[in-house]
This record gives sequence, structure tokens and C-alpha cells, in this order.
Amino acid sequence: YLAGRSSCRPPLLPEPSQGTLDADYIRRYLGDLTPLQESCLIRLRQWLQENHKGKIPKDQHVLRFLRARDFNLDKAREFLCQSLTWRKQHQVDFLLDTWEPPQLLQDYYSGGWHHHDRDGRPLYILRLGQMDTKGLVRALGEEVLLRQILSVNEEGLRRCEENTRVFGRPISCWTCLVDLEGLNMRHLWRPGVKALLRIIEVVEANYPETLGRLLILRAPRVFPVLWTLVSPLIDENTRKKFLVYAGKDYQGPGGLVDYIEREIIPDFLRGDCMCNVPEGGMVPKSLYRTAEEVESEENCLLTDSIYKSASIFKGAPYEMLIEITEASSVITWDFDVSKGDVFFNIYHSKRPPKKDAGAHSITSLGAVNAQLIDKSWVLGQDYSMVEKALICKEGESVQGSHVTRWPGFYILQWRFHSSAACAASSLPRVDDVLASLQVSSHKCKIMYYTEVLASHDFRGSMSSLESCQSGFSQLSAATTSSSRSHASSTISR
Repeated sequence: YLAGRSSCRPPLLPEPSQGTLDADYIRRYLGDLTPLQESCLIRLRQWLQENHKGKIPKDQHVLRFLRARDFNLDKAREFLCQSLTWRKQHQVDFLLDTWEPPQLLQDYYSGGWHHHDRDGRPLYILRLGQMDTKGLVRALGEEVLLRQILSVNEEGLRRCEENTRVFGRPISCWTCLVDLEGLNMRHLWRPGVKALLRIIEVVEANYPETLGRLLILRAPRVFPVLWTLVSPLIDENTRKKFLVYAGKDYQGPGGLVDYIEREIIPDFLRGDCMCNVPEGGMVPKSLYRTAEEVESEENCLLTDSIYKSASIFKGAPYEMLIEITEASSVITWDFDVSKGDVFFNIYHSKRPPKKDAGAHSITSLGAVNAQLIDKSWVLGQDYSMVEKALICKEGESVQGSHVTRWPGFYILQWRFHSSAACAASSLPRVDDVLASLQVSSHKCKIMYYTEVLASHDFRGSMSSLESCQSGFSQLSAATTSSSRSHASSTISR
């Protein structure tokens, strides 16, 4: 990646003499450039040599940033400098030499390099439909997954250089084949989608013009929902490189054989070539980590964790406040009960519970939350229950959503549950709380994630799902359907 970088890998591409670009060098390593484009490259390279204190990127990489900004010199310079600062801050230049994927990732991450496409581009295969994205996030955390994706991009840059040398022509990007066989609603798990969005942001900001083509195969009916969520963060030029095939369409004319030689089509796509990409599979829940374990590690690339943890004591529920300003907004939740059994309730009030309560801060981990529901309030008068209480057992995972009917204040409440605890509401007493702090059996622990979706975003996702047919003539559907008030939760064991 960097000219003059000290590494065990020798540089694969030569550098031209300073201030000039030899015609043979352009043809062999850069591709066709207009005089204006060549001038922009020379000027940006000279500016870096005069002003950049770190190592200078190679022309091939500088050119990617120029192309990403349509050869606008000022915009490309700003874009490149931000990326160079990021690479230096996080030591990304040395990632391939230092990164060793954890064994769990090697066992359950279903992606890998597989030969090249018809244009000589390195081919990366991701069997997303077979991958337990939730399990990987819960067992490893976002930081590990992001470093894995960055290592894939760094390896892609290296393979482009190698293929340029092998094929004798410029190869500056790679092809990605994503197999969605097995994709279902589990893959639309909100924390996983949020993690994906954050990873996309990092990749888009630091690896422009590296994806030559994205082949999406065996796309199921739920794919448009996922596309609706992630497409806004993907550069328009990148989106134009997406080709989507539903069902067995990839086997027909205009399908996979137009882009990949028949003899290297993977066996799981009915080809003749054995593919070493792991099949993935479900990550055992016994390998899941708590929020404290994930956040205790040094997170350099991401500043916070998706999940938070909380403790619930007998007589002292854990509550968080969500203010809704627009009816039909959607409150989503995902939580695991790691210890004890809990009641889960959602309440609504037209006024905030306390003057000094405010919206609950979900950045404090493990703290006992002050009760938000005022002791003087009467259920059915001052506040109302909007979803029937749910009993959640130790070891269960609960995902759900509630389409709000009214604006106002919604309180998500987790309460300690025992065989004797059956009241609709439980207000803490000092004696109960002090006693529960001394008795471990009177304590529950959860690990949770919540998010509020705007009404129009939710309608767009549901419209995409309902309007999707067997042929994917477009990647997103119109957002015209309306939503009704409802709530739902699912429990997995």
C-alpha cells in the first residue's frame, strides 16, 4: 500500500520518476488517463511529497481517491488526507502483518478469496446467508469483525497489485460474490444491521473505488428490506456496480458465467470447483460475551459498543425512558437474559415521569436504575401498559418491536421475576432493595439494545418486503404503505 513501507512483503509495483508519468508506466499500471487526469495525479502526488509528513501512498491508491471525487483535486486531497490520518492512527498499514483472526472467527466466518473473475480481478466470496451475524457480534464484538473486514480490504489491495503483475495490465479493484442462500429475518436483527452500517461507513471512507463488481446471488424476499437499510450509506457509483439475481436466475443467460469462468464457479453454486470458503453455521450461545467483556477491551476503531448491560434487583426494576415525538414511530428491542428471570413491560405516559429523570442514559453499565415511574402514579390513569407483560427466562433471547400509537413518553421496564412475583406493577421498597443487594439469587442481569425507527423508515422497509417479487428489477421499492399500531416479541432459546 505505501511506497517505501517496511514490511516482509516486497513492493509489487514500481514507482515512476518524480514529476513525470511515463506512457508505458501509465498503460501497464494505471490504465487510460486523459491529460487532465494525469495532471491531477502528478499535482496531488507532488503536494503529498511536499506537505505530507508520513509515507506517500502509491500512485494506484492516490488515483482511487481522485476517481472517487471525479478528479476534483481539492476534494480528493481532503478525502485522501483524512484516510491517511486514519490509517496512521490505527496502524492499518501493518494490519496484514499483525492481524490473526480468532479461532472462533475462522470457524464461523463464511468468507474467503477464490481465484479471479474474467477480467483478472481477485474474487472474494461471502456466504452471508450461511453466517450467524448475530452470534459473531455477540461472541466477538464489532471491533473484531471490523478488523476482519479491514484485513479483507488490505488483502484485496495486495492481490490487485499481484494480479497486475501476473496479467500484465492494470487491475485496481476486485469482485465480490455474495451468496444469500439462507438469508432470513434473523439477518435483519437490528444490532447486526447497525454494526454493518458502521463497518460500511469505515470502508467507504478509506477504500474508495476498490469494488469493481458485486454479484448478489440467490436473493430471497427479505433482501429488499436489508437493501433499504444499508443503501443510503453506499456511494452512488458503488451502487451502480451491484448485480442482483433471485433464485436460480444466476444460472441462466446473463448470469454468473458472464463474469466468472465456468471452471472456477464454486461447487455450492452447482459449479465444478471446490471452494474452501467455510460454511459458517450457528455460533453456540455459550460463546457469547457480556457487554462488560466486550467493552473492557481496547476499542480503537469503534468508540462504543452496541449492547449495554443492566442489573435488576428484587424490588428495584431497571427502566429506561424513550421520548416519541411522532406517532407510528417504531421502538425495537433486543435483549438476552444472562441471569435470573425477568418481566418485560412497556408503558406509555403523556408527561415525563419525573422532572429530574429525563431520558435515561444508556451509557452507564451495570448501574441500578432509579425508578422512573412516580410512586404516586396510578396505572390506567397517569400511565398505561401498551404491551402485555412478557416473562423471560434465564438464557432466552428476546427480539421485538412496538409501533407507537401516540407521541409521548414510553418506559421500557425489566423487573425481577419469581414464582411469587405476579403483580402488574412493582414499586421498590428500601428493605427489599437492601436485602436483594446481599442475596445473589435476588439479582437478574440483562444485555440489551434498543433503537427507535422513524415512521417513514419503517414503512419503507415493510413496503420493500411486501412489494418484492421473484425478479429483482430494482434494488429498492416505493415507500407507500401505511403501518398499523402493533407490538410483537419473539423468544429464542
